[in-house]
Amino acid sequence: MKPAKVVDRIPPSGIRVFFDLVLGMKDVISLGVGEPDFVTPWNVRESAIFALEKGFTSYTSNKGLVELRQEIAKSLSRRYGLDYDPEEEILITVGVSEAFDLAMRAIINKGDKILVPEPAYVSYKPIATLCGGRPISINTSAEKNFKITPSDVSKLCDRDTRALILNYPNNPTGASYSKKELKAISDVVLKKNLIMISDEIYCDLTYDFEHTPFATLPGMKERTIYLNGFSKSYAMTGWRIGYACGPKSLIAAMTKIHQYTMLCASVISQMAAMEALKRGGLSVQEMKREYKRRRTFVIYRLNEIGLACHIPEGAFYAFPSIKKTGLSSLEFSQELLKKEKVAVVPGTAFGSLGEGYLRISYASNMDKLKEALLRIERFVKTL
Repeated sequence: MKPAKVVDRIPPSGIRVFFDLVLGMKDVISLGVGEPDFVTPWNVRESAIFALEKGFTSYTSNKGLVELRQEIAKSLSRRYGLDYDPEEEILITVGVSEAFDLAMRAIINKGDKILVPEPAYVSYKPIATLCGGRPISINTSAEKNFKITPSDVSKLCDRDTRALILNYPNNPTGASYSKKELKAISDVVLKKNLIMISDEIYCDLTYDFEHTPFATLPGMKERTIYLNGFSKSYAMTGWRIGYACGPKSLIAAMTKIHQYTMLCASVISQMAAMEALKRGGLSVQEMKREYKRRRTFVIYRLNEIGLACHIPEGAFYAFPSIKKTGLSSLEFSQELLKKEKVAVVPGTAFGSLGEGYLRISYASNMDKLKEALLRIERFVKTL
């Protein structure tokens, strides 16, 4: 039996392909999967255990616990002056991945064009395709720090263009945007009447300037679906808890789909997320300081080895060029894993514009990073 044609055409995740290769291999240092090496803060874990002991084991509202939605609303208002109605403008999801899927299904009509800056997170283009949309790449380059410009967006827009996806800080490049840069992009979004899908899961890991949510820009709250979650900031990847904020009509549409698919996020994860928002700020800052320290080391060593790498402004990824080696991204990654037992992700996992690059996660402790970079240096010297 054959699957649906649209599914059959979509390649498997390039990240997961390498993750699966590493499973079962001994002495491998994995710098591939984008997962914090920190454990979820103890008070968050304890709050989940206590919730279980008190008997919180049931379904919640499809929208999620109202108490969690209220905490999210308070947090966004306090930090950014961004006000959402917790009753009708916030939806709790099973990670940001589900939130993105719901957003795509809620807004796309068959044939709509969705603009995707590339290199891009692996799920954006496949999900848009599965929803009947036509993902259109916006090319970025190392010379421009992998950022899009207003003219990049404007020249690709036509009557069929429905939305722009912007992930910042970016996975895989680490690129982010100042308020001035975002304002210039928002002018085009307004002029072209686009819906903005703003994935800001790495917002707390912005290193060189203050993070600006897209929805805070003039005229943008009414046309932005703001996506965020707890996986990266609070080291809660396995809890699978995220959220979407946006206009009432779009959140209602996303909730309708959510009702028929996921129903609701885990109540225990929601209880843990409430604790993270209330008392997890110190842990976030401690992790951010450590990531910034690792960033300095990793970027310095990569450039020292001869793998040119720009300084990422956020997240916990380096995106070095391996073009001078003469190997493709896939060849380099395969040979590095085979000969030196270091796992990285070939840049092509994030689209064709990733050719000639690797994604290296520095969400590993310094001892592993030092050893991994020694192995990478040894490998490069053999080429």
